[in-house]
Amino acid sequence: MAYQQEQINPYTCGDKAQQVEAMFDNIAPTYDTLNHRLSWNIDKGWRRKAIKALAPYQPQSLLDIATGTGDFAIMAAQMLNPQRLVGADISEGMMQIGREKVKALGLDNVVTFEKEDCTHLSYPSDTFDAVTAAFGIRNFADLDAGLREMCRVLRPGGHLSIVELTTPVSFPMRQLFHIYSHTVLPVYGRLISKDTSAYSYLTKTIEAFPQGERMVDILMKAGFAEASFKRLTFGICTMYLATK
Repeated sequence: MAYQQEQINPYTCGDKAQQVEAMFDNIAPTYDTLNHRLSWNIDKGWRRKAIKALAPYQPQSLLDIATGTGDFAIMAAQMLNPQRLVGADISEGMMQIGREKVKALGLDNVVTFEKEDCTHLSYPSDTFDAVTAAFGIRNFADLDAGLREMCRVLRPGGHLSIVELTTPVSFPMRQLFHIYSHTVLPVYGRLISKDTSAYSYLTKTIEAFPQGERMVDILMKAGFAEASFKRLTFGICTMYLATK
């Protein structure tokens, strides 16, 4: 099944995966600054909640999908103390920044970064205790394939924790978020990153991405035994938890 956000591309040349890789390579140097400023640092709290949800299960091997510059992976390593944590992403530009951050924090014996197509992961089935993803799955060229792969590499009984930007469902936050995401976000993103398309693309994918109950259905269809969701900060972000 094709989803609306899969038809949205940041640029005009190449397939979606190639365009997304190029976009994140382009905006990598300014990505962290923009992420934190545009969310008023609330994004750190969203990541913390998603990691806390995994804490009762004490996962020792984790895979962070669409890891980007590694913020989620680093926080998970600090909060959960796993033996092994792999950050996987399509963009070498983003991961290189992650590697530098991990080295500076002395976590390079735990956290490693590997270039992966998240819809065709190279890892054996039943490998990881937990899989995480923050603000990345809506960029998948094939959402169903990406979620099936996340389920496949989880061991039986393993857990998935996702946070993703979503459109608020209630008045007046829905209207306020629409104004913010169509004015401040793309204009400020363009000014700082110097990429005229990236932040307009990201806004469009937030609006097009399936959320809430629909996303839970998609997770179940991908092979998870249980799935649930919780809206955070008036629905600007949604956390999804699933068990294989």
